[in-house]
Amino acid sequence: MTKPVIAFFSSLLSILILSGVFNIVSPQPAEAQSKTILIAAAASLQNALEEIDPIFEKANAGIAVNYNFAASGPLHQQIQQGAPVDVFISAATLQMDTLQNKNLIVNDTRRNLLTNNLVLIVPNNSTVGLTSFRQLTNSNVKRVAVGESRSVPAGRYAAELFSKLGISEQVRSKFVYGNSVRSVLGAVESGNADAGVVYLTDAKISNQVKQVATAPSNLHSPIVYPIAVIKASRNQQSARAYVEFLRKRQSQNIFQKYGFGIAN
Repeated sequence: MTKPVIAFFSSLLSILILSGVFNIVSPQPAEAQSKTILIAAAASLQNALEEIDPIFEKANAGIAVNYNFAASGPLHQQIQQGAPVDVFISAATLQMDTLQNKNLIVNDTRRNLLTNNLVLIVPNNSTVGLTSFRQLTNSNVKRVAVGESRSVPAGRYAAELFSKLGISEQVRSKFVYGNSVRSVLGAVESGNADAGVVYLTDAKISNQVKQVATAPSNLHSPIVYPIAVIKASRNQQSARAYVEFLRKRQSQNIFQKYGFGIAN
């Protein structure tokens, strides 16, 4: 092919590119691609984490966050079964201890993040006159919503409380079990239960219930929310960034607004 012909085709190709006939796109660098991390978190954290989420994503361009909110028991079982979770936040140390003992978390990322309180709630229009946990034995209290103690930490704390108060046998027949602390809250909101045992943070987000008593902290195990990166995570750097962001003052202020305490 002669030089004039080569020059002709070169000029033609340049014209076609400039006119948009050929759309040549430069590959994006790998670090510019967005990564999505999955957070498995106790149900009681939902409102606070959903408020923190856009702040985190704005401060960490390229990281998107998805959530799975449920009781800590089922969440830790899902992780053991290989669910693609990057970060776990439990409402009790028991579930995190189990994962750590099975070498399923990155040990140096485990932190105690938050604390909470156990409270007794009733519907706003309640007429049962409750002012203490002991009064759950009263005959006019027919149904008491609690978390299922084997899988819902709030239910386990409630079981410890009733045992310490010496009223377990008297109130057990009244229990309406929930599969998460939010389902317990829903039972009281709907009037399907005369009272319920939830966290302070759950009572604060509802305008359909009122808090009538707070459990003394010495009558149940400490309510602590541990957090850790899951060892099988494929996005450990992004997961670590998320864990550290929840410990920043900006995040802590939001947690405290919802009624959480900051763990030491």
